[in-house]
Amino acid sequence: MARMKDLVIDLIAYEEGVLDEREKLELFALLVKSGMAWTLQGSYGRTANELIHAGYLTQDGDVTEFADSMLEELVA
Repeated sequence: MARMKDLVIDLIAYEEGVLDEREKLELFALLVKSGMAWTLQGSYGRTANELIHAGYLTQDGDVTEFADSMLEELVA
């Protein structure tokens, strides 16, 4: 149950705009892996699709090397 609580906290933080880019990507990776991206309100599925089509996530919800390199550039 603690994991679901963490997910709810992450979803609220996302909605409030307080997650950084890495945290957003990891949240959507989890949502895609679990299938929840497709069952939550439509904006989550659309965002997940955008991240997949942009090459940041795989269809299975894994963060791509491309995403890792882009995030490293943001930090540098």
